[in-house]
Amino acid sequence: MPEIRKDPVFGRWVIIASKRSLRPNQFREKAGKGAHHCPFCPGNEAETPPSIYTLPAENGEGTEAQRHKGAKAQTSKGANWRLRVVRNKYPALEPEGDTINRVDGIYDRMDGTGFHEVVIETPVHSRQMEDMEVSGITDVLNTYTRRMNEIKKDGRIKYVMVFRNYGASAGASLPHPHSQIIAMPMAPIRVVQEITGSEDYRRDRGSCVFCDIVREEGGCKKRVVGENENFLAVAPYASRFSFELWILPKKHLSHFENAEAAFMPDLAGIIKGVLGKLKHSLAGPSYNLIVHTMPVQEPEVPHYHWHVEIMPKMSMVAGFEWGTGFYINTVSPEDAAKILNAGKKYKF
Repeated sequence: MPEIRKDPVFGRWVIIASKRSLRPNQFREKAGKGAHHCPFCPGNEAETPPSIYTLPAENGEGTEAQRHKGAKAQTSKGANWRLRVVRNKYPALEPEGDTINRVDGIYDRMDGTGFHEVVIETPVHSRQMEDMEVSGITDVLNTYTRRMNEIKKDGRIKYVMVFRNYGASAGASLPHPHSQIIAMPMAPIRVVQEITGSEDYRRDRGSCVFCDIVREEGGCKKRVVGENENFLAVAPYASRFSFELWILPKKHLSHFENAEAAFMPDLAGIIKGVLGKLKHSLAGPSYNLIVHTMPVQEPEVPHYHWHVEIMPKMSMVAGFEWGTGFYINTVSPEDAAKILNAGKKYKF
């Protein structure tokens, strides 16, 4: 079973998950061996754990189950599903175990308790998110919130992280379009720092820092790369990485899982447009897409604002960054916005 260990200097927790080293990695396979076999493609459902949640190919409500029973056989004509959620076959955390802190000399550790799920976003192997219809991306987003609300019923879970790795240098091991959900028994230190910083800002200025960013950036437009009625996409003022992007809801809400379904098509549209700009302006770089939100067991708060962060892998994080915590960004957010906005036009 995985284990979670606490760093006594920084107070951060680290997951020790040895089974993760066994997962297949199609990006490492040598070229020239023919077509890759993909466990996420239609017809290969038996190669993944049973479906937890499924959206059928036809329009209709999804089905949720602890075990996937009586699945229809796949045919050569295509999949009978348009989205599947399965447990990760090589999980970072597992639902068995407990969250009891165990003293180990001067250290603290606990069972690696949690959930690790894979959202197989489409049956089409080569259809990345920027190529999907807005309705398909909306399905994915609604699946995130549905699964988060289901998972947080387990009181052991304090935080649910939704993320998408695209490309080998971003940590993806399979090219088939998918994202992941990891639910853990504590909030990650990066999110805690964000929440603490937003609390300090509200105490000093009396407002939500993310709401103020939306007003500031929406007014000056210098770093805006996409906007619609409900969302604003910007290259953040103090971008850590070249072409880093944030997508912020214009309406204050601290918990992503509480977002209204009516807003999801707008979020889907702006994600599709922003990823399309990255693909056409920068030749499709690898990236990480991450949803930052409040811990799921905590109430709505006035100081924190959920948002999506997209971090293209344009350069390596090296010794200076690791040693100091400072980032050196070689493309200003203003120039990044100009480059992305000068390319192909997208409807958001």
